Amino acid sequence: MFTGIVEATGTVRGIIRGERSARLIVEGGPCLDGVRVGDSIAVSGVCLTVARLDGPAFEADLSVETLRRTTLGRLGPGSAVNLERPLPVGGRLGGHVVQGHVDGVGTVCRSWRDGDAWWVEIASSPAVMRYVVEKGSVAVDGVSLTVASVSGDRFTVCLIPHTREVTTLGRLAPGAEVNVEADVLAKYVERLIGGYDAPRRGGGGP
Repeated sequence: MFTGIVEATGTVRGIIRGERSARLIVEGGPCLDGVRVGDSIAVSGVCLTVARLDGPAFEADLSVETLRRTTLGRLGPGSAVNLERPLPVGGRLGGHVVQGHVDGVGTVCRSWRDGDAWWVEIASSPAVMRYVVEKGSVAVDGVSLTVASVSGDRFTVCLIPHTREVTTLGRLAPGAEVNVEADVLAKYVERLIGGYDAPRRGGGGP
């Protein structure tokens, strides 16, 4: 489990493409302190397994599902990514519950400055937007954010200067694609309510 509080930004060294999969090589630097092969690490919001460590860099495999549902397959050498190690037991939950299981890709529609704040409007699919609510939580490229407003297939978030400085979100421009993960609590609520079969009143049968 992650919290959406990005620890550092890393740089993609390369991506080795297979027929239906790929291996991503990322330079993580200090964010790899204490990380071992087999551990999980969130790369721009996608939970990956460390397959190999090489000094300040690590390698992780991208499955066909990861390539289909996220932006990682579109990365290339020099691309910046957000990095976060899993929340340790007893750790502080500073953002919200983030699984690293991306629901889909969103596209930046526009952005604008308002004083020290920076507003970003993102469009996504109905499968994602059904779980996005005003003042709820959403993870964008692995960053825990509060939804400021929702309109149709779009939602807006407001970035403070610190977020723009320490994550990749400060580099977003119209047309950029981002990984979006909706709040998992909304999915469970939908599942529980949708699958609830109220008992019938009256009658003596089973």
